[in-house]
Amino acid sequence: MATELRLRDGSRAITWVLLPSDREGLREAYEHLSPVSKLHRFLAPVPHLTDAMLDRLVDEVDQVDHVALVLFVLDPGQDGAPAGIARMIRYADEPTAADVAVTVADDYQGRGVASALLTQLIEQRPAGVERIVTEVAADNPASLAMLRRLGPTSVAGTGINRLQVIVELPPVPAEPVPPGATPRDSSPS
Repeated sequence: MATELRLRDGSRAITWVLLPSDREGLREAYEHLSPVSKLHRFLAPVPHLTDAMLDRLVDEVDQVDHVALVLFVLDPGQDGAPAGIARMIRYADEPTAADVAVTVADDYQGRGVASALLTQLIEQRPAGVERIVTEVAADNPASLAMLRRLGPTSVAGTGINRLQVIVELPPVPAEPVPPGATPRDSSPS
């Protein structure tokens, strides 16, 4: 499902779920990131995405426990320029918590791409996820500020240049009841 939206800078954009056919596009887009953006994404030097990494980043996306969205900025000719990707992966040992990662192409940083992706990601998050537990680089204040906008946040140092961030997410809105319908009776029969 594609969602059209506007970025903070007024640009039109579209998001959709990451598909297996996006594998080579993801590899190519990563190659164009600056070394700093690559370091902030993985918190370690990762000059290139390996096939094994792409297996995890693309092939393991199931839109149930591992949700991934891509964002393309629409230019006047309606051809999309890839601008970012966001993912949320539920922790197997803590099903109400998930890790989150957002990567934005250097040319699109500061334009609202990450915020737009995170808004969509929170809406499409794995069922039952109530909080984000993730690590960010201590020298990445933009990521920390972005996470703080999502909900009540706690931050603690976890090592050299790393911060653990825990964000309590707002509850998922209940499905609206159509006019004239009655909510399901949840009491036992």
